[in-house]
Amino acid sequence: MRTILHVDMDQFYAAVEMRDRPELRGLPLVIGADPKGGRGRGVVSTASYEARKFGVRSALPVSTAYRLCPQAVFLPVDMEKYAAVSAEIQAVFLKATPLVEPLSLDEAFLDMTQSRLLMGDGRQAAARLKAEVFRATRLTCSVGVAPNKFLAKIASDLKKPDGLVVVEPGREREFLAPLPVARVWGVGPKTEALLKGMGIVQVGQLQDFPLGPLSQRLGSFGAELKELALGRDDRPVVPDQEAKSLGRETTFERDTAEAGTLRQTLAGLCEEVAGRLRAQALRAGQVTLKLRFEGFETHTRQRPLRPASSHGPELLEATLPMLREFLKGGRRVRLLGVAAGRLEGGEPREQMELFGQDSEKKNKVDLALDKVRARFGGGALTRASQMALRESEFQEASRRAGQAGLSMKPGTGSAGSSPAGLEKRPAPGRGGEP
Repeated sequence: MRTILHVDMDQFYAAVEMRDRPELRGLPLVIGADPKGGRGRGVVSTASYEARKFGVRSALPVSTAYRLCPQAVFLPVDMEKYAAVSAEIQAVFLKATPLVEPLSLDEAFLDMTQSRLLMGDGRQAAARLKAEVFRATRLTCSVGVAPNKFLAKIASDLKKPDGLVVVEPGREREFLAPLPVARVWGVGPKTEALLKGMGIVQVGQLQDFPLGPLSQRLGSFGAELKELALGRDDRPVVPDQEAKSLGRETTFERDTAEAGTLRQTLAGLCEEVAGRLRAQALRAGQVTLKLRFEGFETHTRQRPLRPASSHGPELLEATLPMLREFLKGGRRVRLLGVAAGRLEGGEPREQMELFGQDSEKKNKVDLALDKVRARFGGGALTRASQMALRESEFQEASRRAGQAGLSMKPGTGSAGSSPAGLEKRPAPGRGGEP
């Protein structure tokens, strides 16, 4: 019999911020877009348990969150910091078992079947993991223990925060029977309404419902639901799932065609994506620019990166000409995003330094950025290129843009006055072309 754990960090983004800023503890905290006094755009990424009492939840429009809880503290997403903490958590998991299947930054499946001699039975292993995660990060997590993934994921959600729920082998049906049928994977609002019309409200009723009529109404999906309702799920934990892409996007509070704002935003997005790549020891062989105009018309463009890179200015160099091409018509932009694709493992820093002084300098700058941001947050330090392009980078980007039949004019500012091209984050500037 397998022993599967589902580990889910509690209010992850909010918990990281409260850990680093103790004065926020006990306050309703919302991580996401700036609410702008109820006029903001974008969505909530995470809400603390205190904010959830007011109806604030993930994916809620931030303007709605503000109306529900105007007294909440609203903070921007600091993805680089969260990715760094996530890497620490994954390291704890991998000490317990090599069979770790990450689902996101804050949750994962672990197959502990072959780790019983090292970690004990399921309950003991879960308790030890919870303690080790807290020791490493000062964050709590909730753990579900069960013979399969489906049951473990349901269990981890039942006693949050800081919960530990064990589904004993042989008691799967008993565990599931009283739960609402919406707990079964694949049961959304439409399917839930259909099942309710058949008299099925709880999982136990689904367990007892004849398969024939169920399949007549739901087709082959009926048999799948029946199997899950009975607690059957033989899917393995798949370790080392490689991400196909890493991305970051932002929605402007007002649609804008202002070149300086768009350029700085693009530079910031490139830095965030590059930081996430480095946190996971990855490099990108392709970069994608996503742009949504007013009216929700959305476009994407891609360019290869050769050699593959995790260096923010190189992502910016590739995406900047694409942004200029999009903006030739003078249309206002609602959303801007950058995604890194064709991911491959990053070279060890020592090996990259063999390629010369330029690579060594880039590595040192990146290392300095990552250390400062991991300690003080993503906004603590930024490249001067996020104020304006450095002249050398501008000239190179201009040359490439010229090859594409475009023209460029330099913006203001220089990185030359700050060591290694680093400078404290400025207020958003204006003027110039991207």
